Parts: sequence; C-alpha cells; structure tokens
Amino acid sequence: MKSVISFLQNIGVFVIDSMASLGRSVSFLINVLMGFKDVILRPKLLVREIYSVGVLSILIIVFSAIFVGMVVSLLGHTILVDFGGEESLGLLVSLTLVRELAPVIGALLFSGRAGSALTAEIGLMKATEQLASMEMMAVDPIRRIVAPRFFAGFISLPMLTIIFMAVGVYSGYLVGSVGLGVDAGSFWSQIQNKVEFQHDIINGIIKSVVFAFVVTWIAVYQGYNAMPTSEGVSRATTNSVVYSSLAILGLDFVLTAIMFT
Repeated sequence: MKSVISFLQNIGVFVIDSMASLGRSVSFLINVLMGFKDVILRPKLLVREIYSVGVLSILIIVFSAIFVGMVVSLLGHTILVDFGGEESLGLLVSLTLVRELAPVIGALLFSGRAGSALTAEIGLMKATEQLASMEMMAVDPIRRIVAPRFFAGFISLPMLTIIFMAVGVYSGYLVGSVGLGVDAGSFWSQIQNKVEFQHDIINGIIKSVVFAFVVTWIAVYQGYNAMPTSEGVSRATTNSVVYSSLAILGLDFVLTAIMFT
C-alpha cells in the first residue's frame, strides 16, 4: 500500500513540476515576444544575430542537403527501376525533400548548431553575471539579449530550409540524370507537373516556421534558466538539443497528419 501511495505521489510531483515549468516557459515567451518593438528599433543587432545563427549555418545546411539529395536519388532509382518507373525519380526526390526531409533535417541541424550556441551563449552570460549587471542598470536582459536572438532564429531557419530544398533537389538531379542516366527532361517535367506550390512547397515552409519558433524558444529558454555554473550551462545546452529534437519529430508527425492526409 505504501509503495502505491509513493508511486502516486511521484506522479503528482512530476505533473505539478511539468505544469509549473510549462507556465514559466510560456510567461518567458510572452516577455520575449513583447520585446519585438525593441528589436525593430535596433535593426543592426538583429542583423548581427541573423548572421551568427543563420549565415554561419549555411555551410552545414548546404553540405547536408547535397548528400541527402544524392542518397534519396540513388535509393529512389534503385527502387523505381524494378518497376520501370525511373522517369518518376524527379517527383520522388522533390516530394521527399520538400515535404519531409528538408524541414526536419534542416531543423535538427539548426538545433544542433545554432540552438546549442544560443543556449550556451545566454547561459554563459548568466553564469558570468552579465544579465544581472544589466538588470542593475535598469536594462531588461530579455528584450536586449534574448529577443534579438529569438527573432533571428525564427527568421533564419525557414530561409535555410528553402536553401536545403533547392540544393537537395539539384544534387538529386545530378546523381539521377548525370550519374544514373535518367532523362533530364523527364526528371524536371515530373517536378513541374506534379509538385504543387501551395500544397507541397508552402506546407514544407510552414513546417520550418513552426520548427523555427519551437527550437529557438527552447534554446533561449534553456539558456536563460540555466544554473549559473559550468555544469549548469553544459546541462542546459544538452537539454536544448534533446528537447528540440523531440519537439521537431513530434510536431512533424502532427503537421504531416494535418497537411497531407
């Protein structure tokens, strides 16, 4: 009987702690969104953060898109050639990348590279008492430090996803047409005739916008609430990547079910 009561107590504590953490994160998000006006008034700061989290992430996005597009094209050709449908390779590559792989893999790479950097940067500011110093000078650190980084990540990821889509499809074309001999006209005509801008491309971009919002929210929240120690910053950075990855995969299932079923 005591073990059952203890088990129920542990569940209750977990639920209460989870709800309290969710409430704090939502309150934090509202404060960040209210800092949008301050971000607009300091465009140079926003541009600098976009360069930090977006431009510096282009290289890993491009290289990943090249290899993902090549692998999808190679495996797709292997499957389609058995059914005599290799002329549909362009459709397979484009829909796979536009609907699914570009938003998901792009968001995962972004969380691992830019999200972890945001968490570590804000966490180190807290550990070195830079945020506390701003509060003593009547400067809101959420609006001055967190908000520009949040909106920079929110803007950058959809752009990186579009780059991933374009590079991935073209690398798939190089493998399929140049390497495997699929007719280039059939490859591009299938894409032109079957891939719909509103239904496929726009939905893929919408996915990336949702992922950008959630990933950046988790990254800045974990950094701002990190324990002001080296171990605390390390734990917050790890939690940022883990929580972001789980959120991306879970939201991807929900969004796919809504958009494409």
